[in-house]
Amino acid sequence: MTLTDPSIRDVWGGANQSGLRDQNARLVLSIIRRHGEMASAEIARQSGLSAQTVSNIIRSLEAENLLTRGEAVKGKVGKPSVPMALNPLGALSLGLNIGRRSAEVTLLDFKGEQLGVRSTSYAFPLIEDVLGFVKSSSQSLLKSRPGARDLLVGIGISMPNRIWEWLEAVDAPAEAMRAWQSFDVEAAVTEATGLETFLENDATSACISELLLGRGDEFTDFAYIFLGAFVGGGLVLNGNVVSGRSRNGAALGPLPVPDGAGGTTQLLNVSSLYALETELRRTGRDPLELREMGDDWSTIENVIQPWIETTGHYLAIACAALASIVDIEAVMIDGAMPADVCARLTETVRASYSTLDLTGLEDFDIRQGAVGRQARSVGAAILPIHSKYFLSA
Repeated sequence: MTLTDPSIRDVWGGANQSGLRDQNARLVLSIIRRHGEMASAEIARQSGLSAQTVSNIIRSLEAENLLTRGEAVKGKVGKPSVPMALNPLGALSLGLNIGRRSAEVTLLDFKGEQLGVRSTSYAFPLIEDVLGFVKSSSQSLLKSRPGARDLLVGIGISMPNRIWEWLEAVDAPAEAMRAWQSFDVEAAVTEATGLETFLENDATSACISELLLGRGDEFTDFAYIFLGAFVGGGLVLNGNVVSGRSRNGAALGPLPVPDGAGGTTQLLNVSSLYALETELRRTGRDPLELREMGDDWSTIENVIQPWIETTGHYLAIACAALASIVDIEAVMIDGAMPADVCARLTETVRASYSTLDLTGLEDFDIRQGAVGRQARSVGAAILPIHSKYFLSA
C-alpha cells in the first residue's frame, strides 16, 4: 500500500462508531502531524469527533507510545489544557532510494526527522551491489541506534520506473541493466532486511516528502520537479499525490522540448545531472566526481553556471507545460545537489519563465523544495509509517 492508495486518501471525516476506531486513530495522528502539538479539545474540534471519543483514542495512542504529553497550559477557567504531540520514537522506518548513479538508505523517526543516512555511488546499478549495500547500510544505521530494530515498521523503496531503459545515457551494460526488468525488488529487499516493503516511483517518493515534510502545508495544488541522474516529477492536487495508473504521473523526463536545431528532444537530455555529467566529461573530468563532492560544488563553477542557465531555461518550458494542463498554485524544484545550487537554479527557472509567452496561463509560484537532496529516500521512508498510522495529509 502506498500513500496514494484510495484506501487512505480523502478521508477527513471522523465517525464515532466503534467499527471505525482505526480510521479515527489515524485521523487524530494525522491532525497532530499536520498542525503540531494540540490539546484534545482542539483535536475534537478539528476532527469532528466527540470529546469522549478523542479522549479514548489519545489514551490508547499513549499506551502504544505513539503520543506524548506536553506541559499543561493553564487557562482562565477550568482544568489546565495538556497538548499532545507525536512521539518521535513511536515508530521508525527505513527508506531506500535506488538510482541510476547512486543508492541511499535513510532512517526516519515517527515525526519525519532523519536519524541517519548512508549512501553509495556507482557507474550503474548492479542488482547484487545494490542488495549488498541495502543490507550493510541498514545494519549500520540500526547499530548506531540501540533498540531501533524493535521500532521498525518497514522499509520503503523508491526507484525509477523502467530503470533498465536509457542505457546509453548511463553507459551501462545492457544485460546487467535489463536484469532489473524481471527482478522482484520488494521480495529481495525483504529477504535482505527481514522487513515489509513498500515500493514507489522515485520522483513520486520525493514529491511525497515535500508534501508531508516540506512546503505541503503552504499549497493545496502543486507540481514537483526533482533533478537526479535524470529529471522526474510529481503532482499534488487537493492535498493528495496523484501517481497515476502506473505510478508514473507527471514523470516529466520524456517531455518533448525544443532541441535548438528545429527538432525536439526529451527534457531529461537537457535538464538533469546526466547533462551536467556530459559537460564535465567534455572538460576532461570524471563525471562520477559529481557524486563525491558533497555540498561543495565550487570547484566546477565553470561548468555549473552554464548548466544552470540551460537547465533553468528548459525547466521553465516544463513549468509552462504543467501550468497549461493543471491549474496549480506552485512548482517546487529540488534535486540531488547542494542547496545553494538548487537555489540558483530555482531563481533561474523563475527568471526564464517570465520571458515566455504566458498568455492564457494563471500566475503561480516557483519555489525551491524544502527537503533537499535526500528527498527520494526520505519519501520512501515515509511510506511504511504513513501506511500503518496516518491518513493522507
